[in-house]
Amino acid sequence: MNERRPGQWPVDQPVDLDASAPDVDELYVQRQEERALHEMVLDSIRHDLEQQPSPLTVLTAARNWCTRITAAADEIAQAKRRAA
Repeated sequence: MNERRPGQWPVDQPVDLDASAPDVDELYVQRQEERALHEMVLDSIRHDLEQQPSPLTVLTAARNWCTRITAAADEIAQAKRRAA
């Protein structure tokens, strides 16, 4: 009797890899949605920076944005490490 371990070749039932592949149109829409969200976030930050009255306050606000983004990234990374 010829016993095979799981994952060993030859495979009895080939898998159709194209059947589970996302449609090109779906990928395009997903990419455009992600790009639009990214642009909205950057436009929001840019708007906040443009509202600052002086070059010094623009730079201070930018540093504050960077600090807040980094803090959020740290929190999210820690949560993902705990979940893994």
